[in-house]
Amino acid sequence: MSELILKPMETGEEIRGKAYVHWKSWQESYAGIVDPGYLRRLTLEKCEEMAFAYPKDTWVAKLDGRVVGFACCGPDRESPGAGEVYAIYVLEDFRKRKIGLRLMQLCLEELRGCEKIFVWVLADNAKAIRFYEQLGFRRDGGEKTLTLGTPVKVLRMSGEREQLSAPERHP
Repeated sequence: MSELILKPMETGEEIRGKAYVHWKSWQESYAGIVDPGYLRRLTLEKCEEMAFAYPKDTWVAKLDGRVVGFACCGPDRESPGAGEVYAIYVLEDFRKRKIGLRLMQLCLEELRGCEKIFVWVLADNAKAIRFYEQLGFRRDGGEKTLTLGTPVKVLRMSGEREQLSAPERHP
């Protein structure tokens, strides 16, 4: 297996790679959860515009020079002093290689000064919920509704620093 490189997103090539992972992951992960019309309107070009407009706090996972995943994290948008994992995506073909786990380890390290860490997840995304639960995140009752073509419920999960772990071996 090639060596996985995790690094801050810096180059135009990495930004375009992140945009592709964003676009492709939404198509792969959210079919059947998010309105198909919304997914059709979420084009690669729109994802590139967003990636170039908001490159801050983003790390990419690269194999053989290709971006295959990314994570974004930083200060929580609602709770001063807390941290938030804004996004974590890995292309479906690379999901069995623990790349998501490695990206989460990086996020937890980046957020090491935060006692509490949050992540928002689509309520119907059982795989993502399971992933976060295995790392120590728990549903904390926070929820909101986003309009992604049609309304979808989003759950907040949180964890105290000492309760969260990203073990080397992930079930």
